[in-house]
Amino acid sequence: MTKAQLVDFIADKADLTKADAARALEATMEGIIEGLKESDKVTLVGFGTFTAKKREARTGRNPQTGEAVQIAARVVPGFKAGNKLKDALN
Repeated sequence: MTKAQLVDFIADKADLTKADAARALEATMEGIIEGLKESDKVTLVGFGTFTAKKREARTGRNPQTGEAVQIAARVVPGFKAGNKLKDALN
């Protein structure tokens, strides 16, 4: 499902215009991002938990040359599905 299809789905289910649904989706995504920046964790009960995981700096290898490359430390997003989501898919 693309973002446009999701906006259409939200507009249909919530009886909103597509513009309102798009704004609601954008606000939700911004809220999740801000929550991860502030507390490293956003929980939507039944749906799942978004986390911000810290990845340490490490040494990797360039696959073409075999040369050692230093990879900087960074924060990466993670997601763990909740029980309702897992049950809905099975």
